[in-house]
Amino acid sequence: MFGIGGGEFILIIFMVLMLFGSDKIPEIARTLGKMMRQLKHATDDIKSEIQKSADANGLDSQSLSSGISQEIQKVKQDFNEIVKPTDLDTAFKTEIENTKEDIEQITGPIKRQL
Repeated sequence: MFGIGGGEFILIIFMVLMLFGSDKIPEIARTLGKMMRQLKHATDDIKSEIQKSADANGLDSQSLSSGISQEIQKVKQDFNEIVKPTDLDTAFKTEIENTKEDIEQITGPIKRQL
């Protein structure tokens, strides 16, 4: 949960208990719950207003999002056609071999020591 381990979580709970006391914790939890509920209602209201506005202007959110998805797929296909993985592999391999040859010319053959 949020990248927090069990020991860290227990330490945080202990610190909260020490700072606020056991009698204030339920009040804090209720306040946080109310804030989260208000935030959820606000985001739902914003979503519904956007949807109403789109409907009033004759826009369909499904067609807009599917159009974007189709364009993304086209770009992916075009990229895969232009740059093929096998072309990249051979280009990298030849470049690596050329670099190895350059190093061997400068320092001599490379030998591994066991």
